[in-house]
Amino acid sequence: MAPGREEQVEIHNPPRFMPGERVCATRHIKNDGTYPGKEIGESLVRKGDAGFVRDVGTFLQQFYIYAVEWIDRGIVVGMRARELMSLDEVSSPTAAEYIDLSEG
Repeated sequence: MAPGREEQVEIHNPPRFMPGERVCATRHIKNDGTYPGKEIGESLVRKGDAGFVRDVGTFLQQFYIYAVEWIDRGIVVGMRARELMSLDEVSSPTAAEYIDLSEG
């Protein structure tokens, strides 16, 4: 049986994002019960929201978790790399699909 995507050990490579890097969400994120003070299923981050990576941690000695400050929402949410895209290293026009970069 081939190892699935979830079985890959991300921390064998450097983090994809660094503290201070501007990122945007590539998908909607709802509270799965791990965010205090919000109802399960309540929207935390919307696709296209822009934020800044505050810290990089690990989970289960396998995955990177990026603490992202979503300034417009006034919250910090732990995110996986697959849920984020860098806005500081925009290398393709697909970034425009997630956020209007002309807003500054």
